[in-house]
Amino acid sequence: MSEVKTLPKREEVSKELTWDLTVIFKSDAEWEEAIKKTEQKVKSISDLKGTLGNGSGAFLKALETLLDVYRSFGSVYVYAHLKNDQDTSNSTYQAMNDRARLLATKAGEATSWFEPELLSLSEETIQQYFEEESSLQLYKHYVETLTSNREHVLSAEMEALLAGASDILSSSSQTFSVLNNADLSFPKVKGENGEEVQLSHGMYGQLLESTDREVRAEAFKKMYEIYEGLKNTFASTLSANVKNHNYQASVHHFKSARERALSANHIPEAVHDTLIEVVNDHLPLLHRYMALRKKLLNVEELHMYDLYTPITGEASLKYTYEEAKDETLKGLAPLGDEYKEVLTTAFDNRWIDVVENKGKRSGAYSSGDYDTNPYILLNWHDSLNHLYTLVHELGHSAHSYFTRSNQPFVYGDYSIFLAEIASTTNENILTDYLLKTTDDPKARAYVLNHYLDGFKGTVFRQTQFAEFEHFMHEEAAKGTPLTAEYLSQNYAEINSKYYGEAVEKDPEIQYEWARIPHFYYNYYVYQYSTGFCAATALADKILDEEEGALEQYLDYLKAGSSDFPIEVMKKAGVDMTNKTYIEKAMKVFEERLNELESVLKELNL
Repeated sequence: MSEVKTLPKREEVSKELTWDLTVIFKSDAEWEEAIKKTEQKVKSISDLKGTLGNGSGAFLKALETLLDVYRSFGSVYVYAHLKNDQDTSNSTYQAMNDRARLLATKAGEATSWFEPELLSLSEETIQQYFEEESSLQLYKHYVETLTSNREHVLSAEMEALLAGASDILSSSSQTFSVLNNADLSFPKVKGENGEEVQLSHGMYGQLLESTDREVRAEAFKKMYEIYEGLKNTFASTLSANVKNHNYQASVHHFKSARERALSANHIPEAVHDTLIEVVNDHLPLLHRYMALRKKLLNVEELHMYDLYTPITGEASLKYTYEEAKDETLKGLAPLGDEYKEVLTTAFDNRWIDVVENKGKRSGAYSSGDYDTNPYILLNWHDSLNHLYTLVHELGHSAHSYFTRSNQPFVYGDYSIFLAEIASTTNENILTDYLLKTTDDPKARAYVLNHYLDGFKGTVFRQTQFAEFEHFMHEEAAKGTPLTAEYLSQNYAEINSKYYGEAVEKDPEIQYEWARIPHFYYNYYVYQYSTGFCAATALADKILDEEEGALEQYLDYLKAGSSDFPIEVMKKAGVDMTNKTYIEKAMKVFEERLNELESVLKELNL
């Protein structure tokens, strides 16, 4: 009998492959001291309530004290949530994470008076403060950001009530996270060599890339059996989450949840509409790619589980983690020595938690705060896809590092809208490097296939999610119950529209909505698509060595939130209020699809 592959326990993972959180706190006891100090700061902040009208000095003191609370909380929260994510079954870190989340709620309550009180001051009074107190100049854009949505801020009492209820209102999201990452029990399935492997979130993606169709099909069907069995529970958590978004928008006098979500970054709703419109206009390109995939796989029926395996056969490019580090440094060389230094620091100073272990949060992300390293969570498997994941997350972490090294705390973060641009610029530059350094036609076809699949997953797929997310919010706003049956039926329809006639309407895919964590993030997913398209434009400028392009790009990475996102991108050379950048990305997709077809002819495929 073949040996069953199991995930290692956390304590069995090599230290060098884990992140070093002692840089934040040397021990859990030190974290305990820090959270207690932060709790005291949170309690004392309310003493400043009612002082904003007492002159520029009092205004400055309140502003700096408020920001100090936020800064103190950042390290406490990051440490707790990273410890929890490295093993979500560890009750100690579950409790610490819950305490940090509760403190966030209390901090929200304690500071909820600030924005309404700020908005009670006239524009003339605020302007006078800036003229009287030179130290306030640093905070001018921050105050401008807070006051630009005056009509959407409620009274101090109402904001305090909502802040106090935030942990309750958002509990469905936390319930989904615990259920999806810790409590779901997945079966064992057949691996590529006939051995039994434990199905998990991380392993699922790897199995779908398998060249063995039976392996792909079994993993796909077994995965969705679990979600179908819990479809009503997942519909309940998702529905409650959508209702919370709509409720928050309504009470803050927004027309919709989307308007509220996008207004936080001063993004016009037209950006979201334009994305969906342009992508829908170009769906024939995706349909063409699906037809090519069906032809090359030589199957009578192309199923959803056939969409991730390389259409050129067994992967000719596969990387261990050590090899991936070397390829990352070579591939991202066009970004210059300053950027390379950050990458080297990330590898040498244990910013990255590499391998999957029992209880570890699924997926990959970059996380941190102003006074921490920009840590990266991975669930590594040797593949080209995971090289891209590493490069993607390093894009986020480098962005964070440059921002925090060049901006004061008040501007030491950046909007989600800007975040995905940095990560996908890295991916585009890596693709260019691989195509330039790969002569073998089969390997080139593999890279082109991977690029097209990445585009499919980042632009087409995330726009599909964005369209479905918007549909859910609109339907819930009308009073339509978001039952499991209703969600599944409509998800199946939109999935069919995107992938076209070449792909079978597999019944299992209707439950995919149940396993997508981004549906809980409140209009987050569209930014993957817009970010990828903007990154295409930026990468082209850098790779073409356009005069000033690299300097402009690094300035974007260093800008943080010192200006509105749309303006930061304009300075970097991309106007995201215009659909041209999306159409340019679609042109690149078409060009590489043409190139793939040409290479495949060369290979007689």
